[in-house]
Amino acid sequence: MTNTAEKMTLREQVENDARWARVMARDRTADGTFYYSVATTGVYCRPSCGARRALAENVQFHETREAAERAGFRPCKRCKPDEAPLAEQRAEEIAAACRLIEQCEETPSLDELARRAGMSVFHFHRVFKAATGVTPRQYGNAQRAIRVRQELSKSSTVTEAIYEAGYNSNSRFYEGSYEMLGMTPSRYRAGGTEAEIRFAVGECSLGSILVAQSERGICAILLGEDPEALTRELEDRFPEANLVGGDRAFEDLVARVVGFVERPEIGLDLPLDVRGTAFQQRVWLALRKIPAGTTASYADLAASIGVPGAVRAVAQACGANAIAVAIPCHRVIRSDGGLSGYRWGIERKRALLDREAPREAAK
Repeated sequence: MTNTAEKMTLREQVENDARWARVMARDRTADGTFYYSVATTGVYCRPSCGARRALAENVQFHETREAAERAGFRPCKRCKPDEAPLAEQRAEEIAAACRLIEQCEETPSLDELARRAGMSVFHFHRVFKAATGVTPRQYGNAQRAIRVRQELSKSSTVTEAIYEAGYNSNSRFYEGSYEMLGMTPSRYRAGGTEAEIRFAVGECSLGSILVAQSERGICAILLGEDPEALTRELEDRFPEANLVGGDRAFEDLVARVVGFVERPEIGLDLPLDVRGTAFQQRVWLALRKIPAGTTASYADLAASIGVPGAVRAVAQACGANAIAVAIPCHRVIRSDGGLSGYRWGIERKRALLDREAPREAAK
């Protein structure tokens, strides 16, 4: 009778412990934060262990694996809690693959990358994309783009820069050069010289607003308190470009943007000159699909572009957006509903969301 009562007490203690729910859910995010042992088997496990679930009255929790071993338990042969977590191992393998891609002139084949990581081609491709937010090929292209920019700034000719960056032919480079650089290679090599960008600064209820337009479309909408600071930011984004103050027609365009800031329901349909990495452009395209009056979490956004494990990279892409309101990064919030960082300030983010809120909800 006493043993039965003791078992019931032990079971209640374990079941009332928040850690037990994580063990029952085999929660991988809990791995490394604690361990649990099973008296009937003499082993200790990670919370995510896939072995048959133990009875609660036979379970004991441990802060560290050393503590579990001091209590006389040995590591489970299935989940191997005495080794680095699988996620950590995979992260190291993907980091090594990234370093290899960065060091090679030509992106190694998928077979070669998978072989070095000790995975199948399919599994490596899936793990790499989940960890980085892009495919190995896209990551290699991004690294090559970085080398192109570096080489264009120091090579004596554009052709020399193209070959130094690892391209085997001019034609392969020029196919995507405008999307990569936002201008012709010659202009980029000259620091953007001759690339004309018109701009104007206006005022709205959120402070100063700068709108800039290239020959392809709106390339920047910046918010702030100081018009001069906004102009300097534009100069930093387009060094040596030919920045031209907007005329009356352009000021009308700025007025349209201001009108949209004040009254989001009127919409804003303008051509955009979106410049960024392949991953950033995917995120920004997804942002433009979030309807006014609604929000999405960073996790929702990551899932919508097929990379649920790249929440941090998605947040960084949102932070890199330089076209406010037209690419509505203000509509992305934390999973708990809280407002996280916004390039132009939390108060502006809150104000924009309040203006977009359905009228019924605002009452």
